Amino acid sequence: MSRWRLALLLIAGAAYAGLSHWMMLFHATAPWAVVVLLGPLWLTALGLAASRYGMWGLAVAVAIGVAGFALVFIGEAGDPNRLYVFQHAAINALLCAWFGASLRGEGLSLVGQFAERVHALTPAMRSYTKQVTCVWTAYFALMMVASIAVYLSLSFAAWSVLANLLSPLCIVGLFLGEHLIRYRLHPEFERTGLIDALRASVGARVDDRGAGH
Repeated sequence: MSRWRLALLLIAGAAYAGLSHWMMLFHATAPWAVVVLLGPLWLTALGLAASRYGMWGLAVAVAIGVAGFALVFIGEAGDPNRLYVFQHAAINALLCAWFGASLRGEGLSLVGQFAERVHALTPAMRSYTKQVTCVWTAYFALMMVASIAVYLSLSFAAWSVLANLLSPLCIVGLFLGEHLIRYRLHPEFERTGLIDALRASVGARVDDRGAGH
C-alpha cells in the first residue's frame, strides 16, 4: 500500500463517516439511507459466512440480507435507529471476539499474526503483541458497551457522533499511538514503517513494497 493509497483510504473513510452521520440525523428512515448505512454489517456477514461455511453460507447470508432490505423498503423493518445501533454494537462485538479468541492458549495473538507478516518475532515481541491484542480486545468491548449506553441514555444525535465520528477517530488514534510509543517502551524491537504495519493489519504482503512505498 503506497502513501497516496493510504491517504485516499483515510479520506474515503472520513467522507463515509461524515456522510453516515448526516444521513442518520436527517434521512434515518429513508430506505436508500438504511441500505447504505446497514451495508457494512451485511458485507461483514457475507465475508464471515463465505469464509466459514463456503458457498452455502454465502447463499444464506445473501438471502437474509435481501429479505431484510425488502422489509426496509416496504416499511416493515421497525425503528431504523435500533438497526443502526445494533450494527455498530454487533461489529464491535465481532471484532472483540476475533481479537479476544486469539488470546486463548499458547498460540500467537492476532496482533502477533499481523506483525509476523512483517518480520520474525522474538519471544519479547510475542509477549508485547499479546498485550496489544488485549488492548484492542478491551477497546472493542468498551465501544460496544458505550454504544448501547449512549443510545439508551442520550439523544440519537449524540449516539451518531459516537458511532460515526468518535469511533473511527479512536481506532486511528489507538493505531497511531501504539505505533509511536512502541519503540519508547521497546527500543530493541526491529523498526517497521507505519505503511508496513497497516498493510499487515489488512492482510497484505509486505515483502514486495512496490514503487510507491
